[in-house]
Amino acid sequence: MKKTHPNTDIAELVHGFLKERERGIEERPIRASSDPFWKSLKETGSDLWFDTGDIEAAGQVWSSEFSALTTNNTLLNAEVQKGIYDDFIGEASRMLFSLPIDERVLEIAFILNAYHGLRLVKRFGGRVSVELHTALSDDIDGTIRYARRFHRISPDYFIVKVPLTPSGYIATRTLRKENVPVNFTLGFSARHNYIAASFSVPSFVNVFLGRLNSYVSDNGLGDGRMVGEKATISSQQVVRELSKKSTTGTRQIAASLREDSQVQDLAGVDVLTIPVQVARSARKELSGQFESRVLREYQVRLSQDIDEKAVGIHRLWEVTDKEKKFVERISSEVPKSAGEFIAQAHEAGLTDLFPRFSPEELKAIAGDGKIPKHKRWEDRVKRHESAVDSLINLAGLASFAESQRELDDRVRKLIS
Repeated sequence: MKKTHPNTDIAELVHGFLKERERGIEERPIRASSDPFWKSLKETGSDLWFDTGDIEAAGQVWSSEFSALTTNNTLLNAEVQKGIYDDFIGEASRMLFSLPIDERVLEIAFILNAYHGLRLVKRFGGRVSVELHTALSDDIDGTIRYARRFHRISPDYFIVKVPLTPSGYIATRTLRKENVPVNFTLGFSARHNYIAASFSVPSFVNVFLGRLNSYVSDNGLGDGRMVGEKATISSQQVVRELSKKSTTGTRQIAASLREDSQVQDLAGVDVLTIPVQVARSARKELSGQFESRVLREYQVRLSQDIDEKAVGIHRLWEVTDKEKKFVERISSEVPKSAGEFIAQAHEAGLTDLFPRFSPEELKAIAGDGKIPKHKRWEDRVKRHESAVDSLINLAGLASFAESQRELDDRVRKLIS
């Protein structure tokens, strides 16, 4: 393996390394046949993606109706922890020997994401969402730089996942003007995605609906049923209306379905990302007779002693004049930083959507795991200083960051 010279452009070196390794990928393209079950679902208007990084597992259930796969920091980490890339990591490290170790770890994480994505492309022939390092979530320039690099590696197949943060909104606006496909991840409400589709115009937006259901049920606010489904359908309607006014448009993802019933309840949403185990269960339990549900008005039931307005659950599916005026403002006075973006949001009255938390509070959110403890934040929610969607967004980012740390730690141990 050729080693780097201190003056070598790292991006060019990594690009060459990956293109060389791409030629050596031994994955055989899968021969997929059609499945009437998935064909019926696809005919409702939904594109079907697998939500996995596991090549073997996806290959067992893949049919010609599926067109893409989506990975994330957690799914990639699961593959890396199997040890299948240990030798590969060593090769990449020797190539990057001139870099300080922290920079080397960041580059190797990028290389792993790209290479695993290329393997998925070679095997399945579909598009693949590849994710940025979580260290870039508040770095506008870094997000743009690494997204461009992903796009250069596989312009026809890679979709770059950018997390929904103030910096992510700004970076995605630039990337889409350069026609870089962006999957704007970690969205949890119609208003999240209204701002994204209006201001940033990503290729895709998400509602991670299972976490919304869990927030309500785990915190004893209600049975949790149909919370995420209602938010997803509402966001779908908002995004479709906005996309009619755009030359590029944005598509809605019902992200990471957790139950086979959601396959039926969300039929017709632009994209369904389905974990392998959910696909297997749906194939076994559902009739396979699907119709579009994108005009359904799902009902959400909270416990009798819960004040819906105090919890603010309605903010998951409502878009108000505040969001519309905010978009008008930032579209005419484009923020140059996350700080400017947040300040303009607060001036528009959206103090709950982009809350200001102290380091200690952010640590507490991370400590709660993927589902924040509502009691801890109840008073701030009532004062419109936070909300369900903003809390779960921060918790989700923290969860991905933990998976990224585990991946980075393995890399660091291997190259030390």
